[in-house]
Amino acid sequence: MKPNQNLKIKWTKTPKQNEAWKVLNDDSTIELLFGGGAGGGKTDFGVSWGIFLSLKYIGIRGFFAREELKSLKESTLLTFFDVATRWGLKEGVDYKYTADSHITFTQTGSTIYLKELKLLPSDPQFDRLGSTEFTWGFIDEAQQVNVKAKNVIRSRLRYKITENGLRPRLLMSCNPSKGHLYTDFYKPSKSNKLRADRKFIQALVTDNSKIDPNYIENLKGLDPISRERLLAGNWEYDADPMKLIEYDKIIDMYTLKLPITGVEQKYIVADIARLGNDKTVIGYWVGMTCTRIAMYTKQDTAVTSRVIKEWADKYGVPISNILVDEDGVGGGVKDNLRCKGFVNNSTAKLKQNYTNLKTQCYYKLAKEINLGRVAIRCNLPEIQEMINQELEQVKAKDADKDKKLAIISKDEVKENIGRSPDFSDMLMMRMYYQLVTRPSVLWI
Repeated sequence: MKPNQNLKIKWTKTPKQNEAWKVLNDDSTIELLFGGGAGGGKTDFGVSWGIFLSLKYIGIRGFFAREELKSLKESTLLTFFDVATRWGLKEGVDYKYTADSHITFTQTGSTIYLKELKLLPSDPQFDRLGSTEFTWGFIDEAQQVNVKAKNVIRSRLRYKITENGLRPRLLMSCNPSKGHLYTDFYKPSKSNKLRADRKFIQALVTDNSKIDPNYIENLKGLDPISRERLLAGNWEYDADPMKLIEYDKIIDMYTLKLPITGVEQKYIVADIARLGNDKTVIGYWVGMTCTRIAMYTKQDTAVTSRVIKEWADKYGVPISNILVDEDGVGGGVKDNLRCKGFVNNSTAKLKQNYTNLKTQCYYKLAKEINLGRVAIRCNLPEIQEMINQELEQVKAKDADKDKKLAIISKDEVKENIGRSPDFSDMLMMRMYYQLVTRPSVLWI
């Protein structure tokens, strides 16, 4: 059966929605990220697009998805009912919504499934998503969804696509967030380096002529961070309450001029990697100012040892003030230099209430940055962006539980930003000396 070429629906789009519509009908895009602010009409557009496809094509399958099914039913599904009513569709006549979470259209037999994309410990590979094939998909509030879930469900977009002359299309809505959408869409789009099969369209409340003016006033009354994110669409702010380091204080580090009197201790700190995806990052410190940062990719530990020795000779750094990550291959650098080694999972110093030394040092780093006591001499925007992104991932874990203080794991950070937090780990390790150094005793 051929698609309904005579489908007549009164769908009035905003200019940004119309731009998104054109992208979803081009010859290259598979993933479209639409949104980046509150009130831009992103959910309304996603639902309308799904209904349109389901009314036009015979027997296709699509999905509406969110991290949690409960949230999907309380938001996206309600928008579906609103749009359906606006378009003159009647439940029980033109479509049927069933308790097992799918919507079937009477005339075409096409179906929209409601899918939960929450990461479950019992299903870390999202195998539960692998049993159904889809023609199209819409992930609402995609910033809350695990990137692996997004990739798995995208791989299922292959049902009745060729016979209908379609392309696999995944539409996602979002608010600004410092997760995988920032890394995969926002940043590359900003620098014109976005992959050919991806597009990003930012739609703000000011782009939506249909919005109630009172909604805009409500957004203006939010706290500064929420107002920047949701009203202005500023991706550089993170409203996560578990975040330990203030964004503005991170930015201040690059212009902060801490007094250097000449009596400050000098340090070299290195986060070590070899021949893998992680990077070796070396920092030279004068007091609490990191005056030089170098990054190396796929560098042998023997070469790294030689570089650190050259830095130590050049800047006059004693062996006792050289600290390297001792976990994994870093142990070889420690042995070569006979310097100090940092063991991430070792016991916290001074018997303090932290899960391990790494957590203790990250909490200490957060405190020092927030107090304006850490400076970085680096004017390379690409390095600054990586540092900023990594430090915004320093977040408390299970903060409401009565146990030792913890932070989110390195694996979770990697999942969020798509790489290892090597720069922030180097900064964190510098705090080791702040924990173990004692004031000199003056003998009289």
